[in-house]
Amino acid sequence: MTKSTAFGETVKVTVKDIKKFGAFVTLESGEEGFIHISKISNDYVKNISDFLKVGQELEGKIIGKTKDGKVELSLKTEDAQEEKKDEEFEKKLSRFLKDSDRKLSEYSRRLDKKRGGKGRR
Repeated sequence: MTKSTAFGETVKVTVKDIKKFGAFVTLESGEEGFIHISKISNDYVKNISDFLKVGQELEGKIIGKTKDGKVELSLKTEDAQEEKKDEEFEKKLSRFLKDSDRKLSEYSRRLDKKRGGKGRR
């Protein structure tokens, strides 16, 4: 990325080529960029041509740089990305609490048995 492009910045791009795995674009600054198929829409994308056309101008958010030096972009809306992160966190937290409760119950039963008790009922 050059001084004219920064991580998180929204830039105008023009679609130059479409492949099965993503779209190659040119930024206003002249730099080459790439949009992976998973970053084209918040919805499932089976056929990129249903969403993008060669020559189409649009805005994308800079999310990184590819191994070959191209600017990596996303067309997804931020709200959907944040919502997905929140859902993932909630799932992880729920799983942690269930596992913790289960482990605590098992530990309590073993402790009661060692003390000569009949365990929890």
